[in-house]
Amino acid sequence: MSRILVFQHVAAEPLGTLDALIRRRGHRIRFVNFEREPDARPVVDRYRGLVVLGGPMNVGDVRYRPHLLTELRCIERMLSLGRPVLGICLGSQLLAHALGAPVRRHSEQEIGWYRWLPREAAASDGVLGALPEEAPIFQWHGCTFDLPEGAAHLGSTAGCPNQAFRWGDSAYGLQFHLEMDLPLIRRWLGTPAYRQELLDSGLGRTPEQILDESARLIDGMQAHAETVFGRFLDLVGRPEKRIVLPSREWA
Repeated sequence: MSRILVFQHVAAEPLGTLDALIRRRGHRIRFVNFEREPDARPVVDRYRGLVVLGGPMNVGDVRYRPHLLTELRCIERMLSLGRPVLGICLGSQLLAHALGAPVRRHSEQEIGWYRWLPREAAASDGVLGALPEEAPIFQWHGCTFDLPEGAAHLGSTAGCPNQAFRWGDSAYGLQFHLEMDLPLIRRWLGTPAYRQELLDSGLGRTPEQILDESARLIDGMQAHAETVFGRFLDLVGRPEKRIVLPSREWA
């Protein structure tokens, strides 16, 4: 059976709606949670795709979180094998860094809902082309990446130019969180560290305002997310069906 490897950094940032979409395709998911297993050394060769999720740490924390170096090496290996890689938020920064691009603090944080502004390359892209201009996308980040050399620049927001890129045919970095649903947004806003980060951001937004926006906008984003993630999973392929031979009675 086909398996997809998922790197998770904290319990509060799971696959979200992407979990059900992967399982619906018939793939098995192998999680490596580096919060619980910081010394894990996954062998990526046996997997057909890799998803690297978000987290409150940064690429520059590798000195204190050596698992980030493990992840960078795993990403490099998957890229060398030509297998699909999807990086979300921190995962997109790790993917960009594995490809030689700097990652740094952005001039301001993005927390809440922002409008997707596709770049020219997005129109013909097989995955992000499904996300229409001005579509609301959910954000929670304070860092940004430079575009890796040779990458296709796929999208921006008004305040953060580098929101998405494709490298090669099947590696995607998404700075934003299409995988969110309303319970997960509530969970983040109810987590003391995340809530305090919002209050300290200087954005002038309250948790209640973001929840109100989310109730209005989440359904539309989820519809787009299903299409975008579905197209990425098309790159992974579908598991081969097992052939069960009929039993025979031998004389």
